[in-house]
Amino acid sequence: MGAMFGRKKKADAGARTVTLIGRPGCHLCDDARAVVEAVCAETGASWEEKDITRDEELYRAYWEQIPVVLVDGEQHTFWRVDADRLRRELGA
Repeated sequence: MGAMFGRKKKADAGARTVTLIGRPGCHLCDDARAVVEAVCAETGASWEEKDITRDEELYRAYWEQIPVVLVDGEQHTFWRVDADRLRRELGA
């Protein structure tokens, strides 16, 4: 069904990369970091964090939505991170 409906086949969770975009002093970012860190530890996915105050392009794109979570470069969610939804996205 994947290619026929324009959906990409999900990669193995260990090969996936989760990116958390936020800024210092953001309590929602702290909450999101805890969820991302825990889910990635469970699934074997790698994760990284980017600070919108250090990247003008990210700031312009996401300043009203932080924290933002990307999975393999595509936006997954913003503001609140649902651990179960992220696990499903990562194929766990």
